[in-house]
Amino acid sequence: MMTLHLTERWEITSRSKESTWALIHSVSDAFSGWLLMLLIGLLAGSLAGLIDISAHWMTDLKEGVCLAGFWFNHEHCCWKSNITFTDRDKCPEWKSWSQLMIGHGEGAFAYILNYFMYVIWALLFSLLAVLLVKGFAPYACGSGIPEIKTILSGFIIRGYLGKWTLIIKTITLVLAVSSGLSLGKEGPLVHVACCCGNILCHLFTKYRKNEAKRREVLSAAAAAGVSVAFGAPIGGVLFSLEEVSYYFPLKTLWRSFFAALVAAFTLRSINPFGNSRLVLFYVEFHMPWHLLELIPFILLGIFGGLWGAFFIRSNIAWCRRRKTTKLGKYPVLEVFVVTAITAILAFPNEYTRMSTSELISELFNDCGILDSSKLCEYVNDFNSTKGDDLPDRAAGQGVYTAMWQLALALIMKVFITIFTFGMKVPSGLFIPSMAVGAIAGRLLGVGMEQLAFYHHDWVIFSGWCSQGADCITPGLYAMVGAAACLGGVTRMTVSLVVIMFELTGGLEYIVPLMAAAMTSKWVADAIGREGIYDAHIRLNGYPFLEAKEEFSHKTLAMDVMRPRRNDPPLTVITQDSMTVEDVEAIINETTYSGYPVVVSRESQRLVGFVLRRDLIISIENARKKQDGIVSTSIIYFTDHSPPLPPSSPSMLKLRSILDLSPFTVTDQTPMEIVVDIFRKLGLRQCLVTHNGKLLGIITKKDVLKHIAQLANQDPDSILFN
Repeated sequence: MMTLHLTERWEITSRSKESTWALIHSVSDAFSGWLLMLLIGLLAGSLAGLIDISAHWMTDLKEGVCLAGFWFNHEHCCWKSNITFTDRDKCPEWKSWSQLMIGHGEGAFAYILNYFMYVIWALLFSLLAVLLVKGFAPYACGSGIPEIKTILSGFIIRGYLGKWTLIIKTITLVLAVSSGLSLGKEGPLVHVACCCGNILCHLFTKYRKNEAKRREVLSAAAAAGVSVAFGAPIGGVLFSLEEVSYYFPLKTLWRSFFAALVAAFTLRSINPFGNSRLVLFYVEFHMPWHLLELIPFILLGIFGGLWGAFFIRSNIAWCRRRKTTKLGKYPVLEVFVVTAITAILAFPNEYTRMSTSELISELFNDCGILDSSKLCEYVNDFNSTKGDDLPDRAAGQGVYTAMWQLALALIMKVFITIFTFGMKVPSGLFIPSMAVGAIAGRLLGVGMEQLAFYHHDWVIFSGWCSQGADCITPGLYAMVGAAACLGGVTRMTVSLVVIMFELTGGLEYIVPLMAAAMTSKWVADAIGREGIYDAHIRLNGYPFLEAKEEFSHKTLAMDVMRPRRNDPPLTVITQDSMTVEDVEAIINETTYSGYPVVVSRESQRLVGFVLRRDLIISIENARKKQDGIVSTSIIYFTDHSPPLPPSSPSMLKLRSILDLSPFTVTDQTPMEIVVDIFRKLGLRQCLVTHNGKLLGIITKKDVLKHIAQLANQDPDSILFN
């Protein structure tokens, strides 16, 4: 009896321990995802803060240096100086290069010296960036969003999200932005955040060994990247959902929100801009908008759609020329020439000399650098008038001078961005597109302001703007124009509007933003259906199926699968009759990413699917660790293998690397369903069977070729090389 009680107590205790360990394991498994999101948010926010601070300092370094500490940028250097905003260039601690070298900053020689130093610093930064990218991490160039979209669709680009790419992209992003090129850091920050997510996935077995779960993490990391790029956590989640992700379940939505929140909080704690806010673009407009202003807002939307379509076609044509001519062999020379032209054209104009982010910030504001010298002078003169008295005409001349300089800045930004995006340096498109729209919007806003001031008795201004120009807010027009041009280039809608009101704080102006964003998308889609990221995916030949488009097919899986008629038979591996030498010969003679495993060549009964990479690694490891594995050793993909004679070589069991449940369809499955399976599951290949017998295989490239043929396009243009 005592023995029975002890046995029962031991069994109860063992069951209790097992249940306790099971509970701990389940809790840790559930918590690991949230811990991973926390780490991604912290790392992405920290890197974004470092990039912002470094880029701001190095951008100001082109114009001068702080005597109180060379590590201070212009704004931080002058914090302790008792000077007004209009006299910010007279800060005693900040010295221009001419003041340092020749003792004064006035005169033609001083201007030429500052001009020369500006160009030299710009060339130094850009050349260092392109040399680092070319020498250490070729994947660190460009925006990264087209490749991120392709990876999230199921395609693997090895090394694209590696540690070297992260390190080099972080460094060269600072250099590229500081050089003054017409590019932004917002798109590359998504790539940086996804690199953080991919690297941190290796800390958790659950995500390291599961590609599907890793893609969910990358979706959340993309949201964190946009969150720190714009200071817009909700917009980041919507951007990942609308623009980047292939598969976005509810669990990923919550974790993306958490990662974006942590990243934004980290960036806010670092406070890189010194204004206790996440971004430079925060504005407060004091006048509400009127219903009649929807007309110029829609006009800005039309302009944004036209600009987006023009930019996409021009940039793709230039990038295609770069790929097909000798120009692509000289990336350093291309960066040198474009940087030199940009710097030479930018310095004489005060609106292109400053960083693009700072320009957008001032265009959004009611009274900033733009208005303090010209437009605010006009507004202040207007506010001081009584009745029908007009302000001094000199103020009006100041406004026209500013508009002329802005028009020149607009022309420069429109054309120089075409040649900049796609070079072998990190280059984002959000900020340049917003700059084009903000300049155009500001020009229209100032024009409306002038019109309302001089013709306030017109019918269109009666009742709401009869007292003059004070009812028009040019900064609002700049904000709407920025949204319109960004929407025309990227074709974003919901996430774009949310990002815009998050980064500006202009929640009450959501209707103008929505009107401009929708108009720009309609106009751009009428000219060309593809956004800039989809166009670059097609240009680079990535196997990507657009999830937003619908396709109608009347064909079956057997019509698209390979091998077709007159093709050699499908390359397969048998489960228990092939030697190591036979398998290695198949690997050397083909370039396939994987091979079907069948019972025998006669029956062709499907057993599973094995990846090429797993085969190579397993055979190499077996040769190193296991005695007796030679070229004549038989490879078994089965659980049970027959006993071998003593003199025969050892067998190699590879059941563990075999996928026993590969995705299969029958030969009579409609292609409409096959395409849906590829899009929603992010597959790279799908096997075709008939009554369990293997007939062929359909890859994502086969599906893309089929779609291209239905659309009367060149099927070979989509191949990845």
